[in-house]
Amino acid sequence: MENLKNKVWFVTGASKGLGLTLVKRLLNDGYQVAATSRSKQSLIEAISNTTENFLPLEVELTNEKSIKDVVVETLKHFNTIDILVNNAGYGQIGTVEELRDEEVRNNYDVNVFGLLNVTRQVLPHLRAKQSGHIFNISSIGGFVGGFAAWGIYCSTKFAVAGLTEALAVEVKPFGVNVTLVYPGYFRTNFLSKDSVLAPRNPIDEYLEARQSQIAHQNEIDGNQPGDPNKAIDVLIQMSKEQNPPLHLFLGQDAYDISKNKLEEVSKELEHWKSYTLSTGF
Repeated sequence: MENLKNKVWFVTGASKGLGLTLVKRLLNDGYQVAATSRSKQSLIEAISNTTENFLPLEVELTNEKSIKDVVVETLKHFNTIDILVNNAGYGQIGTVEELRDEEVRNNYDVNVFGLLNVTRQVLPHLRAKQSGHIFNISSIGGFVGGFAAWGIYCSTKFAVAGLTEALAVEVKPFGVNVTLVYPGYFRTNFLSKDSVLAPRNPIDEYLEARQSQIAHQNEIDGNQPGDPNKAIDVLIQMSKEQNPPLHLFLGQDAYDISKNKLEEVSKELEHWKSYTLSTGF
């Protein structure tokens, strides 16, 4: 039987959403958890656990020194890291035209470069011990980008998907597993006002984008079909698999949307095949 206390999880973005649900479940199941957030106090209040199994950490994901410090602190406290969950991120609503450079770069800084920074600091330890598992939390929006007002957010998650596929190949020789997670809509606070940002300068002509924004903030929020506890069940089970999947879709909506895209791409690939193959010497 697996000795749970020997498994150490390092989870970013742990004060809310799927990260919070995951950390609570892990601690309840007997795992050791290092959890990060921008505010250590909010993390302590959200988790309400004072055992030695729980190490709350305050970190600035866009600052590599800050990340290095908490990784060192984790290794000092638990002696190891077995499973890394890059969960931190936030939603940015806005069309490609209306979002300012600062809004776009901020979303990339957290969703992409924050994930990269954490991964780079944890990988030397996993590589040295020749084992481990990295979960990179993307989104169904990292596989399908056709959502009005979500182009920039989706592009950050597409970036996560691309770098994760490469990462999986790079670290496989060291016995490190990598899983790219594409969640659909889960009933967390992801769509709440403090988790998703609206454009500072909306352009009224983008009617579909405004309708999408209103729907997400007023109708979809609180009515998402996915159960976060069941998503966590899957993640924990995947951490126990000897050969876990690289691509993991979570939710009926994620399954349906991704399957539709695969069918559309396949259809277009075949329809325009003669042009595709006409470009060789």
